[in-house]
Amino acid sequence: MISFLSILRRKKTNKLHVVVDEIKSALQDLALPEKAAFFPRFFKAGKGEYAEGDIFIGVTVPDQRKIVKEYWQRISLPEIAELLSSKIHEHRHCALLMLVNKFEKAKSEKDKNDIVRFYLKHKKFVNNWDLVDNSAYKILGRHAFETENEDLLRSLAAEENMWSKRMAIVATMFYVKKGTFELLKELALYNLHHPHDLMHKANGWLLREMGNKNEAELFSFLKTNYHTMPRTTLRYAIEKMNEELRQDFLKGRI
Repeated sequence: MISFLSILRRKKTNKLHVVVDEIKSALQDLALPEKAAFFPRFFKAGKGEYAEGDIFIGVTVPDQRKIVKEYWQRISLPEIAELLSSKIHEHRHCALLMLVNKFEKAKSEKDKNDIVRFYLKHKKFVNNWDLVDNSAYKILGRHAFETENEDLLRSLAAEENMWSKRMAIVATMFYVKKGTFELLKELALYNLHHPHDLMHKANGWLLREMGNKNEAELFSFLKTNYHTMPRTTLRYAIEKMNEELRQDFLKGRI
């Protein structure tokens, strides 16, 4: 015999899926077969740049943002967790865009802290460069900078998981935009010789942004470390320098 309590629990569980199902249905309506065929090649420009087994239905980011605008205030953190556990890339990406909105519009420090804890608890689902790059900077970077919690990013950089390392690098961009570079240099050196080329790109990209803010800082850092850098990191780091200086670094003449 089914108890009244079990019926209540079932109704509660079904309610959790209502918004999630609406979002999935709305995304499916916007799906484009030609994009679904293209996205896997785009996201796998290098080995392992998205989670193996991911499914792409072909919804562009502008179309996803239409869904986000409609649902981010209505969706709860448990419902975002439900979307994040999906194998479909666009479901997870849309969930993270809504989480970023919630963080940026949060009115209290408690709400912000709850979102950061939620993000870290579910970070195993943030497992490709697209998902990391569209969430870590705006959530972890801002949080770490505003709360002066650099140890959060250091601990992520020290993890074995590559995406955690990538989160630390991307989040440190918030520091770079504010013109502070010490954490950047520390984390860039920490994973300078990571075996994956994706980390070389991330380190080089971050160093390049430092150079955009202050070329003298980048020049000083490179003079000490460029001989031991992977070529990919070096090429990305010096991309915006004048051609003569670039060639001096590439040919070891500094």
